[in-house]
Amino acid sequence: MIDPLSQIISLLGPRTVFAKGISGAGRWAVRYSEFGRPSFCTVIDGSCRLAVDGRDPITLVAGDFVLLPTTPGFTISGFDPMQPTFIDPKMTPAPIEEVRHGNPDGNPDVRLLGGYFDFGSPDAGLLVSLLPPVVHLRGAERLSVLVGLVREEANEQRPGRDLILARLVEVLLIETLRAAQSDDAPPGMLRGMADPRVAAALRCIHSEPARAWTMSGLASEAALSRSAFFDRFIRVVGVTPTEYLLAWRMALAKDLLRKRTSVSEVAQLVGYGSASSFSTAFARHTGQSPGRYSRAVPR
Repeated sequence: MIDPLSQIISLLGPRTVFAKGISGAGRWAVRYSEFGRPSFCTVIDGSCRLAVDGRDPITLVAGDFVLLPTTPGFTISGFDPMQPTFIDPKMTPAPIEEVRHGNPDGNPDVRLLGGYFDFGSPDAGLLVSLLPPVVHLRGAERLSVLVGLVREEANEQRPGRDLILARLVEVLLIETLRAAQSDDAPPGMLRGMADPRVAAALRCIHSEPARAWTMSGLASEAALSRSAFFDRFIRVVGVTPTEYLLAWRMALAKDLLRKRTSVSEVAQLVGYGSASSFSTAFARHTGQSPGRYSRAVPR
């Protein structure tokens, strides 16, 4: 059966843009404005404080890994109170050497590897909305190794660099999101995959998006009553089963249209009885017809 997590990451099409070393010593604090792109970091040694907008501050220690799928504004600092230095990542050139914050001399109090990347899909927002806004993992040795490989490859200009980076970031994302599946994760696809009953329904939706799924049919796959399944799905995933199914069908449809698949074939592949019924649903969901959407994609 198809793995929903692998499917979503494949559609996102992650591509590495930049990776760098970061260190801090003494009294220091840096405030980054909202960035929009996904970013990540792993703590090599030492510790520091991370405060993401709208969330409680957390202490990062050696072996920690953080992924911000949309990178809102955040402050990273040492533990002594200090007015942060403001940085706009959209305007600041990417540094070549390791970035040192605070005291420029002596051994650092914390060393990190961080970076950011792009999603190849122009509709990444739909899929990113299924992911938690902050993923914080402890003791993520495998991820630390992957980040090191990403940085090493990003800093070289060897043959096959772009392909290797794309694959490394795919593995990085899969490893991160796989590790983040838990019962106490925020509502979304990851928490859904950690729930055996809901996960059974999610796998069905992803394996057979064209099937005429009903609430009763999905509830049966989850081995729950219709009402129990409906309540559990909303509580765990954050949307109704029907809303999730529609969002996934539209994500697949957009990907197929970008590949120049005909509207009638797309309609069949994502579960609509005719091109006209699919076109109506697509326009209602996206605000434009399938033909117009397909024509707008650069050739």
